[in-house]
Amino acid sequence: MRLTTFTDFSLRMLIHLAIRPAGRATISEVARAYDISQNHLMKVALLLGQAGYVSTLRGRGGGLVLARSAAEITVGEVVRRIEPDMMIVPCFGNAPCAILPVCRLKHTMHAAREAFLAVLDATSIADLAQPEEELRSLLGIAA
Repeated sequence: MRLTTFTDFSLRMLIHLAIRPAGRATISEVARAYDISQNHLMKVALLLGQAGYVSTLRGRGGGLVLARSAAEITVGEVVRRIEPDMMIVPCFGNAPCAILPVCRLKHTMHAAREAFLAVLDATSIADLAQPEEELRSLLGIAA
């Protein structure tokens, strides 16, 4: 299973917000910390806001904050919300296949996807935001 860069950036932004001492960051701060495109992160922030994971604060001292506790947001729910296509094999959709009536591949891949998502469901953003002090140091965030 391979996740999109958009999902990766979304999870990174959520981790960044979870480890901020004030819980607030700007898009430019997140982009600088991870050395990724600010333009991409603007799109990420918009989608995370629409999905209810982040809130935006306007004006002086504004930025992004987590809309819910990092412990309440699971990686699984974020991945399901952001990933456009979780079909591992074409037969998950409507692709024709000669062996479909007896195929075990589809069922095996379905079980694998569910196991993958179960691990992500058991992991929160708060879990990923550890070890907090080391992450802050690596991302250049003052305590």
